[in-house]
Amino acid sequence: MYTEQGGEGPDLLLMLHGMGATGAVWSPMCANAGTRWRGRWLVVDLPGHGQSHRQDSYAIGQYAASVARAVLPHIDPAGRLVVLGHSLGGVVGLALATGWFGVVPHQVFAAGIKIAWTDEELRRMEALASQPAKTFATEEEARDRYLKVSGLAGIANTAATPYVVGRGIARGTNDGDGWRLAMDPRANGVGKPPMAELMTLARCPVHLGCGRDDALVTMAQTRSLDADARDLGPHGHNVMVEAPGQLWDWLALFP
Repeated sequence: MYTEQGGEGPDLLLMLHGMGATGAVWSPMCANAGTRWRGRWLVVDLPGHGQSHRQDSYAIGQYAASVARAVLPHIDPAGRLVVLGHSLGGVVGLALATGWFGVVPHQVFAAGIKIAWTDEELRRMEALASQPAKTFATEEEARDRYLKVSGLAGIANTAATPYVVGRGIARGTNDGDGWRLAMDPRANGVGKPPMAELMTLARCPVHLGCGRDDALVTMAQTRSLDADARDLGPHGHNVMVEAPGQLWDWLALFP
């Protein structure tokens, strides 16, 4: 599994991105980690995303097992493991909180998890999972598609944009095949997360939150699972790109 890391000390902050994105979306937060986090940080590309390997199955448990194997060598028994997940990454963080996968975080923060799903949305995701990866003639077309799929269109306009977007696309399988998204289309088949069950099974404190303008989830939906869910301000789905300070402030509330 592709990872990036930094910092020093026994504590470890594990950051997990959302569906269709890569670990590069955490780069605005990593830029401030030296002043906002006393410890090490670890960012991964989830299986089937970015530069990480593909899997036969993308069930939440399979994601969690793969992430647990990747993070275990980085855990210092003398320190804390704190998980910060976004969207799909937040669900994976909740799965790790059950302790079923060989690691038990000290705390899990999950932002922007989509809670309410319609039958049509689930059917559309299943259809996407059954289709081959689309090939684009130019790199620019692939970049535009990645921005839409990852929810970064219109907000990934910082100096980090070339890096963030570049990690989400790849050359075609064969020379001359153009460009494609780095994401395995089958990863769309993850299905509706069992949020209530995961919240009940958590063996560590779990904190939910979302941006006030998140188009995928509302504060009311989030607070139906966590009455103390954090309002992350007037921001959309990708708060870690729009306003990384909001997430650092949130983590600081639970030292």
